[in-house]
Amino acid sequence: MEVLRLFLLVAWLLQLVSAQTITDPAEVDALNKMIDYWNLRSKLNLTTDPCAQNAPWASENANPRVTCDCTSNPCHITHLKIYALDILGEIPTELFMLRKLMDLNLGQNVLNGSIPAEIGQLSNMQYLSLGINNLTGQVPSELGNLTKLISLSFSSNNFFGPLPKELGNLTSLQQLYIDSSGVTGPIPQEFANLKFLRILWASDNQFTGKLPGFLGALTELSDLRLQGTLLEGPIPSSFHALNKLQDLRIGDLSGQDTALDFLENQRSLSILSLRNCRVSGQIPKRLGTFGNLQLLDLSFNKLKGQIPTSFQDFPSLQYLYLGNNNLSGELPLKIISPKLIALDVSHNPLSGNLPLNFAKVGLSINVIGTSINANRKALAILHCLQGNTECSNKILASSFAIKCGGTQLTSASGTEYDDDSETLEAASFYTSSDQWVVSNTGNFISNPNGPIYIAKTDSQITGTLESELYKTARISPSSLRYYGLGLRNGKYNIDLHFAEIAMDDSLSWKGLGRRVFDVYIQGERVLQDFNIQKEAGGSKRALVKTFKANVTNTIIEIHFFWAGKGTCCIPYQGTYGPLVSGIHVSQVSGGNSSSKHNKKRVGRLVGIAVGCAAVLVISSSVFYIWWTRTKDSSSHMRVFTDSPKDNLVR
Repeated sequence: MEVLRLFLLVAWLLQLVSAQTITDPAEVDALNKMIDYWNLRSKLNLTTDPCAQNAPWASENANPRVTCDCTSNPCHITHLKIYALDILGEIPTELFMLRKLMDLNLGQNVLNGSIPAEIGQLSNMQYLSLGINNLTGQVPSELGNLTKLISLSFSSNNFFGPLPKELGNLTSLQQLYIDSSGVTGPIPQEFANLKFLRILWASDNQFTGKLPGFLGALTELSDLRLQGTLLEGPIPSSFHALNKLQDLRIGDLSGQDTALDFLENQRSLSILSLRNCRVSGQIPKRLGTFGNLQLLDLSFNKLKGQIPTSFQDFPSLQYLYLGNNNLSGELPLKIISPKLIALDVSHNPLSGNLPLNFAKVGLSINVIGTSINANRKALAILHCLQGNTECSNKILASSFAIKCGGTQLTSASGTEYDDDSETLEAASFYTSSDQWVVSNTGNFISNPNGPIYIAKTDSQITGTLESELYKTARISPSSLRYYGLGLRNGKYNIDLHFAEIAMDDSLSWKGLGRRVFDVYIQGERVLQDFNIQKEAGGSKRALVKTFKANVTNTIIEIHFFWAGKGTCCIPYQGTYGPLVSGIHVSQVSGGNSSSKHNKKRVGRLVGIAVGCAAVLVISSSVFYIWWTRTKDSSSHMRVFTDSPKDNLVR
């Protein structure tokens, strides 16, 4: 009897042991080494078997997360997520001991070094995310071995060199995120094999050559983004086959002009942005029948003719950007549809009146640089931006200063910076006592913070004695312009004040963002691919850039322009575009200033010498004013108002 009991006990123990979860020992060892290498023991302390049932690190919301497949013995680790935990170091070789991995998410960390070629050994991989890190080197061709991949992301890194053609082997791929990854060269022809691709984000890379026609064969595409590259147009006619597109963003093309003929059957589009693509011809009437369209951006192109009457009563359109084209005629009577939030038609030779419902609650309109009657004095002054009309010669000032995004401020040197805290919207402008105007167009799509166009910080700004000047800034997702009005003609100094206050430079993944934009003064590009943080040597550090320009028509234009470059989503979606903290414009020569910014006079002389000097100065001034007016009337030059059109439409 005792023997029988002992036998049953042993049998029960054997059954219990066999029922326990046991992970492949080599995988357990590799996982523990990675945990220690990345200093994650406080977040993932494996006190039991990694594949133990109901382990806290196996839940759907766990981070770090480890899950397994135990259909066979031993168990194998199939899912590993270490997401946004700021892990440092390289990708260790121990990772490739997890041969059964299907889902690896190492996104939003600070990993450096290259992607090891051994990545190609993980042949079961379906989801691979390495985006938003500090990885370098070339993208390994061994990624092409992962033929089961459904989603691949290595965006926002510092790779170099071309994309490997072997990525064309990933014929099951549905999502590919490679924006801001640093890759260069042409898009490989082998990408034509990615027939199931639905999402392709490839903006902000140094791609060269023609925009590939073979992308038109990827008929499953619903989201295609190609902004801020070196690709050349035109947009291929083969794109007409992409009738499942919901989000199409192409921008900043050089080369040949593009027609909109390819837009035929893309009636699923909700976002269509073809900004700065050398789009020419007329706007097709059929666009007005795209019933799902919420955002349409055709700005900074070469469009002509009238805005189609089909753009009336757009059922779902919220944002319409047609600025910086050559559109003429009058606005359609019912262009302001019930859902329209923003309408930008600035810098077009349009005329007539605003529609009757232009004052609709929640609507913003920008008509600067047109001849549309908007009953604003500043706009009347800016009508001279169109054609060869001469602006007013009335001399009001020879300097102005603006505290961009903030309230009035007097600097230590006595410069008075005007209040510029007015709320701007997706297509709007603000005038300050007819001395200057600020104009903004664009909206931050998917920004979780909503439509915010002013950045603020409470942190101290280093590298300056004027910290308060830099604690606010205007930001824009597209185009931000400042105009000085009624200025005395002559040469001017322009001081632009910058400090990166929206992106940090910490050792976290949140410090990996890059803001890149261009600056134009009087139509001439003075800064290209400008990165405040890089030039200043860090975030929250002051930087002043000084330029000289001529005013020949009483107006100066300073234009901050986003050309599709820089990261889009660090530290959150919609973090990009121009940023400026302050502007100070002052005349170099040309007589005394009547501006409030130059009220102080330095030094006094006494006696007869002063009187003689005063007489001499007055006489000289009278002669100078007479001479400059005579000169201006005979050699008047129009302000470059289509900036950056002449430079961007390459």
